[in-house]
This record gives sequence, structure tokens and C-alpha cells, in this order.
Amino acid sequence: MINRILIRIKVVQMLYSYLLTRSEFHLTKAPEGNSRDAKFAYKVYQNLLLMILELSGYRVDNDRTKKNPLENLGDANMLSANKLASALASDSDVREMIAKGNSGVEIYDSTLLRIYSLIIRSAAYADYTKKKRHDLEDDVKFWCVILNTIIASNPMVIEAARGDETFTLAGFQKGVEMVNRTLNDYNDVRTSFAQAKKSLNDSLEKAYELYHALLILPVYITDMERDRIESAKTKYCPSSHELNPNMRFVDNAFIEAIRNNPDMEEYLKKHPFSWEEDYFMLKDITDKIKESEAYHNYMEADKTDFETDCEFWRTLMRTIILPSDALAEALETRSVYWNDDITIMGTFVLKSIKHFAQSGGKTVELLPIYKDEEDAKFGPDLFLSAIKEKDVYRNYIDKFINGNSWDPERIAFMDIVILTTAITELLKFPNIPMAVTMNEYVEIANYYSAPRSGQFINGVLYSVANFLREEGLLIK
Repeated sequence: MINRILIRIKVVQMLYSYLLTRSEFHLTKAPEGNSRDAKFAYKVYQNLLLMILELSGYRVDNDRTKKNPLENLGDANMLSANKLASALASDSDVREMIAKGNSGVEIYDSTLLRIYSLIIRSAAYADYTKKKRHDLEDDVKFWCVILNTIIASNPMVIEAARGDETFTLAGFQKGVEMVNRTLNDYNDVRTSFAQAKKSLNDSLEKAYELYHALLILPVYITDMERDRIESAKTKYCPSSHELNPNMRFVDNAFIEAIRNNPDMEEYLKKHPFSWEEDYFMLKDITDKIKESEAYHNYMEADKTDFETDCEFWRTLMRTIILPSDALAEALETRSVYWNDDITIMGTFVLKSIKHFAQSGGKTVELLPIYKDEEDAKFGPDLFLSAIKEKDVYRNYIDKFINGNSWDPERIAFMDIVILTTAITELLKFPNIPMAVTMNEYVEIANYYSAPRSGQFINGVLYSVANFLREEGLLIK
């Protein structure tokens, strides 16, 4: 019942929140004041972080005429696959540092090849390579050892640092300490990942709760109207109309079918829910229903049957209840997810009411939370895969951003998240047609991101897909 359209939206939302709020590294801010040692320490701090990127094959200079001495190694660079460099390269503060291009890291260029050679011949590197797979924590530990035993203590590096006219030995040592602190303060993201995964599951369960909440809402509206009718009978000098009202609305057979539906009773027993506190919302919707043409036609009809009763509420749900501003306000106070979910959940509610209409009054099974086991696994698997491969997929994205049309530093973060999720689906779910994936994420971009996002997502995703096909990575 929770279909893949909604699951994709939820994964994008949770991935956006997760990637935006988690921080693998807490970079130190520039010092305040005029201390020479503090200023030089911060310069050393920046440059050593950038040196880790350079040793891993990354370009850290915006000047395209200058080349990282290790760039020529390409994939042969034995440090290029490390996750620490990838995490630093994707950090917004580091990217801003590179964009400004005034760190002065070039004074260490002459040392890079020698330092690289010392690293790959070191005992630390030998121990590091014995492990076939490394996570970010492994890489952090490795680079802490390399920083302290090879880079910071190397006479060539210290001599290069002296080339800066603001050099102080105390500042250099403090800068090294700052890098160590940043690396050692690495925050294991497993806890935040578990929380994000739980939030994804919670949001999907809340969507299913909304389905039941909308389906039971007509019962509360009917009960309110019944209470009004009974109250009118007991008031002082009731009219003949009040004493003998038309009871067709409150005696609607669909309402009793929903009220006594075994699946609804079972769900509400496990997940108690009530609209009783939303008096003003119920009254607003009831008033609008009673003013509607559908209501008057229904109440004045010569006769009705079970199917007519169901179709009456299906019409009210589609034309009055789901578009209601009062309902939107009530949903917003209930769950941060529900106003995003109401369009899709509303279609399933309408579908269920139609099932009731076609049942001839027999018991109807409500829609299950997922169509099958494959759909149940789709969201968590998509989310997990997107996080595990986010750095690889970010490289694909950056590879096909046209610098003349799109400034990488100004692309909406939501667009990057949408593209990451889309590429994950292309590669990890071979049974989903490529056209379906591309169309769905373009639609998500059109709805959730900037005005030009759909066009941007479509162009980049098409280019990435072609590249992956040529590389033999995408077979669809």
C-alpha cells in the first residue's frame, strides 16, 4: 500500500536530513585576535588537511595551470581510495577552503613525492594494507599515525613551512595538534545512521497511520452530526424538522462498515488514534459537507444502497475532505510528515472506499502497509546503499556537471541528495526500468527543489547513466 513513489520521497527526505546534520569532522574555525602563533597555527592546520587530500590525489588549487605532483599517478596512487580523504573532500568547510584558494599550501609541493614515498614504504602502511576493507575509522587511525610519524616530523616539511614569512615553531606545533584534534574528534556516524534509519521506518509507519486516520475520519464527522441532531431534539421548543430529521447522513452504511471493520479495529487496538480533540476541524468539514451539492443530492435521493453510500463518501473525501485547509492544519500538528503524505495516502483511501463500494456489503480487507516483501525492503536497502556509496556517486555527479551552466558550489544540496538516491536506484535495483527511475526523481526534484532542478537532475542523471553503461556498471 505504501508504494515506491512515497518510499523514494521518504528516502530522499531522510537522506537529506542525515547528510545535512551529521558531521564526521568538526573543523576548527579561524582564530580571533592578532596572535602570530595562533594565526600561523591555523595556516598549518589548513595546509596539513589539504596535504592529506593532495597525497590522496585530489586537486586543492583552483588554478588549472598548476598540477598536484601526484596527479599523474591517477589510479596507481596507493592512497587514492582512502575514505578519510573522500570525507574531507566532501566537507563543505574544506570545499570552501579550496574555493578561496589562499591557504598557501603550495609551499609544500616540493615535499609531496618524497612524503608519499615514505608513507607507502612505512610499517604503518603495511599494516593498513593487510586489511582488505577499511571503514572511515580505520583511515582516521592510519592518517593520525602518518601525520605524527612521517609528515609533521619530517625536516623537509618543517623547512618548507619556514618558507612562510609568518612561520613560528610554536605555531607549527600547535597546527599539528589542531589536525590531530580534528581527526581524533571524528564522530562515528553509526549512531546517527541508526537514528536516521529508524526515522525512515517511523515516517513510513506514520504514513500508514495517516491512511487509517483518513479512513476513520468520516466516522467522527458522522458522530458529530449525530450528536448535533440529538442535541437539537432536546432543546427548548424544537422544530418539527428537528424532531423528525432526515437520518440518511448519520445512518450511512459505509460508516458502519468502517467503524466495525476487523482490520480497522485491530489496527486501532495496536495504534490508538482519535480525532475527538479536533473539534473545530470536524465542524469546519461538516459545515462544508452540508453546504455541498453532493450532500443535498444524496439527502434528497429517492433511495440509496450500500454502493451509493460508499460513493457518496468517496466524493466527499475527494472534493471536500482531502483539500480542506482545516484538515491540513490538523495534520501539521499531528506529524511533520503528514502534509507531504496526504496526496498519496489520499489516493489509497479513495481506492479503499471503492473496494467497499464493490464489496456488496461484505467485509473488506484494508490495504497492507506494503504490497510485498520486496517493497518492504526497498526503502531501507535504498537508504543504506545511498549512504554507503555516497562518495563514489558524488564523484559521478561532479564528473558530469557542466561548469558553464552549473556552478558546483551553488548547486542545491537537495539536488545532490536526489541525484545520489537516483544513481543508487539505477545501480542497486536492476529490476526497476531506468526510465521509471529517471522520471520519478525528476518529479521529486520538480516538487521539492529549485525551479531548474528537474532539468538539472534529468541532464546529469542521463549523462551518469550513459557513463555507467559504457563502463559496464549499468546493465538494464
